[in-house]
Amino acid sequence: MKLKSSARFDTICLHAGQEPDPSTGAIITPIYQTSTYVQDSLGVHKGFEYARTQNPTRFAVERNIAAIEEGRAGFAFASGMAAINAILSLLKSGDHVVVSDNVYGGTFRLFDRVLTRYQLSFSYVDTGDLEATARAFTPATRILFVETPSNPVMRLTDLRLAADLAHRHHVKLVVDNTFASPYIQRPIALGADLVTHSTTKYLNGHSDSVGGIVVATSDDDIEWLKFMQNAAGAILSPFDSWLVLRGTKTLPLRMKQHSATGFELARFLDDHPKVRHVYYPGLPSHPGHELAKKQMSGS
Repeated sequence: MKLKSSARFDTICLHAGQEPDPSTGAIITPIYQTSTYVQDSLGVHKGFEYARTQNPTRFAVERNIAAIEEGRAGFAFASGMAAINAILSLLKSGDHVVVSDNVYGGTFRLFDRVLTRYQLSFSYVDTGDLEATARAFTPATRILFVETPSNPVMRLTDLRLAADLAHRHHVKLVVDNTFASPYIQRPIALGADLVTHSTTKYLNGHSDSVGGIVVATSDDDIEWLKFMQNAAGAILSPFDSWLVLRGTKTLPLRMKQHSATGFELARFLDDHPKVRHVYYPGLPSHPGHELAKKQMSGS
């Protein structure tokens, strides 16, 4: 895979969703560490009533990542799992989800141990096999949930083909893009309806914040996720929002170095006599190498 540097993408990471502070002109979005806001009179305010519902720092990171992922709106949550749980709240009792069979263990735990208690059902399949994925669909299927590359063995799914399959069945394609980051892969551009990340990983990038994000494209999903975020209240804190904003500013630089270092390490291990197998899509030996070259950028 070739590194694709884009000055426009770098600028979006640095500036999108953030305006200078109106009271001081500060370039960096302040940490609005407040729970309530002054109202001029009952119901008359500046667009902010209560911090669970509205916070300027959280709004900035939501707009920033939505722009980075080329979506219409973002919703920041207290963890990646809270973000995925919010997506699944789009469903109703009796609905069915087709899931990548190598999905992150925390996602499987949520689906298998918690959400099945509410009469949701899940089928786990190698979503890299489109025929097997199609066979897993039922009349009750509402979501195709894909993690690519998967955590931890780096299985890949062709997102454009998965989107075509899902949409033919009137099913939403949800993509967990955590392991690639939007620097390497842009699922919405390939047809995804919703994208989620654990911001704890590459988006924050400094191992000092836990969070999650959902980026949506449709009016109905945006309306519901906004309602759900406020109703359930698992919001990203102002300080964590500020930390993630700090992280996205350096995302292109960090991912470029991650990719270069990861490729050198993978190559070293691939040639080592004591290593049996290396799971790395950038290596020609990886079964998804050609797909990785097509839908991802980076080493």
